[in-house]
Amino acid sequence: MFLVCGEALFDVFIGTETDNALHLDARPGGSPFNVAIGLARLGQPVAFLSGLAKDMLGDRLARVLAREGVDTTPCPRFDAPTTLGMIELDAAGVPRYAFYGNGAADRLLSAAQLPELGDEVRAIHLGSYATVVEPVATALETLVRHERGRRLIAYDPNVRLNVEPSVERWRERADTLAGLAHLVKISDEDVRLLYGETDEAALAARWLANGAKLVVVTRGADGASAWNAQGRADVPAPRVATVDTVGAGDTFQAAMLSHLAETGRLDPVAVATMDAAALARLLEFAARAAAITCSRRGADMPRRAELEAEH
Repeated sequence: MFLVCGEALFDVFIGTETDNALHLDARPGGSPFNVAIGLARLGQPVAFLSGLAKDMLGDRLARVLAREGVDTTPCPRFDAPTTLGMIELDAAGVPRYAFYGNGAADRLLSAAQLPELGDEVRAIHLGSYATVVEPVATALETLVRHERGRRLIAYDPNVRLNVEPSVERWRERADTLAGLAHLVKISDEDVRLLYGETDEAALAARWLANGAKLVVVTRGADGASAWNAQGRADVPAPRVATVDTVGAGDTFQAAMLSHLAETGRLDPVAVATMDAAALARLLEFAARAAAITCSRRGADMPRRAELEAEH
């Protein structure tokens, strides 16, 4: 089983304006929320850990997770609002975000509310703004430090400066958690936000030296690269008619984790020792999954049968 940790919210797409009305399309989301659903749709057992509101939107998030087959037992409920992430898409389908979440439920998880994990939990994924805002950031770091010797830890910074504007805070969190995680996935956009024009291979080498076992950089339409102790692999992105890119990175992460589970490599030693051919297969599988998400609106993650049909 996977345990996915982080925020759950509503993505609110800004639509057309007619007369005095602004049309909005609200959909459940949040990067870790998407990863959890992505794993479930790919046939993996998964539980979710996040603070959920007791309001009508929190109830809706819990129902969506349950309907998708995600276990919400670890989620504490709070008398607090649900975060809203406003999204405006440009002509190319690239999103711009604004978040309304100060004091919201998905930020309130504390270390005292962390669950005891059984042996069935083989891997933990965390990322996005839940790793930088308090008290949840400290809670998740506590969890990772306690569990990294027992199970695979996966991390995706998924930087959102609209939530926490301090690049220094994001960089400190990324460097700390990249050293605690075994699998680190980061987009080229986040590399530039955090480290400027730093060479990606040099950044991967630094993170590997500090404790990571596998580092993956995604570049959207320009493909992806992976580095571990055995070397490097690069793959192109599949050609696809893009509707928008919302959830593409989350799909990529969920698909990588699913592929590792399916191939018996869901442990730190295995990801560290994958050869170039195995790394390429991992990236290709994840890229095909992400391409399906890009072909439809919002974070509509693919199911396992769709990937079989695409292959």
